[in-house]
Amino acid sequence: MPITLTAAHSLADAYTKAWNSGDPTAVASFFAKDGGIVINNGAASLGRSGVTQMAAGFFADVPDLSLSCDGVRVAGDHMVYLWTFTGHHSGTKAPLTVVGWEEWDLDASHKVKASRGWFDGEDYARQVSAQ
Repeated sequence: MPITLTAAHSLADAYTKAWNSGDPTAVASFFAKDGGIVINNGAASLGRSGVTQMAAGFFADVPDLSLSCDGVRVAGDHMVYLWTFTGHHSGTKAPLTVVGWEEWDLDASHKVKASRGWFDGEDYARQVSAQ
């Protein structure tokens, strides 16, 4: 079922709030039970438990993570969620500003069946190691 631009903005707002809650299960609730995410062509995080673990990893690395939605794009049952997150790395305390996006395939209930997430991993590593 195609998603409207209005529905996409509502979904993006709610997803942003879930990330900003610091609750990995809130993030995973946006995914279909058998959905998943692959970030920067890495290993897939499958099912809500896998997505929960992925989000928990981000929260462990960036405990003060603050996400903003920079925009959305829609085409049929596909959606792009553009984002920026800021915070500080838990180990180095370095300030972070990371820009990226997720490409979503949505089911009829507008749950994420598949997400492909992207950000500049080299820039992230450079920011983490900055003192």
